[in-house]
Amino acid sequence: MKNIPKLRFPEFKDSPAWEQRRLGEVGEIQTGNTPPTNEEDNYEKNGFPWVTPTDINSLVLHTTSKQLSEVGKSKARIAKSGSILVTCIASIGKNTLVRTDSAFNQQINSLTPSEKYSSYFLLTQSEMWSRYMLSVAGAGTMQIINKSDFSNIKTMVPTLPEQERIGAFFQTLDATIASHQRKLEHLKMRKKGLLQKMFPKNGESFPEIRFPEFTDAWEQRRLGEVAEIIMGQSPNSENYTDNPADYILVQGNADMKNGRVFPRVWTTQVTKQGRIGDLILSVRAPVGDIGKTDYNVVLGRGVAAIRGNEFLFQTLLKMKQFGYWNKLSTGSTFESINSNDIKLAEIPLPSLPEQERIGAFFQTLDATIASHQRKLEHLKTLKKGLLQQLFP
Repeated sequence: MKNIPKLRFPEFKDSPAWEQRRLGEVGEIQTGNTPPTNEEDNYEKNGFPWVTPTDINSLVLHTTSKQLSEVGKSKARIAKSGSILVTCIASIGKNTLVRTDSAFNQQINSLTPSEKYSSYFLLTQSEMWSRYMLSVAGAGTMQIINKSDFSNIKTMVPTLPEQERIGAFFQTLDATIASHQRKLEHLKMRKKGLLQKMFPKNGESFPEIRFPEFTDAWEQRRLGEVAEIIMGQSPNSENYTDNPADYILVQGNADMKNGRVFPRVWTTQVTKQGRIGDLILSVRAPVGDIGKTDYNVVLGRGVAAIRGNEFLFQTLLKMKQFGYWNKLSTGSTFESINSNDIKLAEIPLPSLPEQERIGAFFQTLDATIASHQRKLEHLKTLKKGLLQQLFP
């Protein structure tokens, strides 16, 4: 039964058990190479695709940062359309499927399936090879999986019709995940652009984009003048617990997820406290990360609580995104900011009604982004579960 998956499409419930193969039996395997980079005639814009690990950032390859000339192509190793490329040195286990013939460098092995095997089925299964490769490479001093090691990786395969059915299913699911990922990235970029345009530029008193009912100039104020700031103080470590009945401890960025406090550690000792609705600012590496708390929390020394409205939350997000805090930490051996850095930080401030209007606008946009984030995480979790059940 170990060679039969827990979940199977109905038409294959009586099909034979899956069989074990080595990757070298599934298709042709090559290790890539690099045409000499000091010979300029090997490379040209809009030429033949040449893949390096940095180009592998999606399950299906779309573009490459560099291309080869016909001269360079003649010196390269070529993976045929439908091949799977897998990084095998340094950034081990990144996988992609090429839809056109492509050259690739020496950090990558290619698998060109024979006619008995489905490319997308093997691409889906390659996520399992990656986990194995990482575990093997992690045991050695040199992070490498050579051609021989790669060829000997074991995999399980059903009949070709079942491979094609599984491959088509995951191709549809992957396309849905990619679509949600693009939408999420678009929304995040849109918000980043609006944060630039709906707040005045340095030295200016009026934003580029504004709600029509507001016309007054913005003022420059110090953060300590408009909000209460509570610096954290860590409890003694012997008072830390894993009991949710104790006080939630926020020590830094690790205790926040998607802009919210995410309880991870608790304490029986109360030092400094943050209240429900406070803004939580990371004051140690990474400096400037900002979130909200839906709980009363104990503040460790890696964070500060700021009592402010939604407008102030968006202001702090903008300061982080555009590197405001970086200049305060530059040159120090440990990246951090102190109470004075926060209190003296200058921020642009409109009237309270305009603050509320801007805050409500971005709160709605954030809710949309969070919704897309949840959908994307759900789809990724769904895929992870299906991979476990549809493969033995």
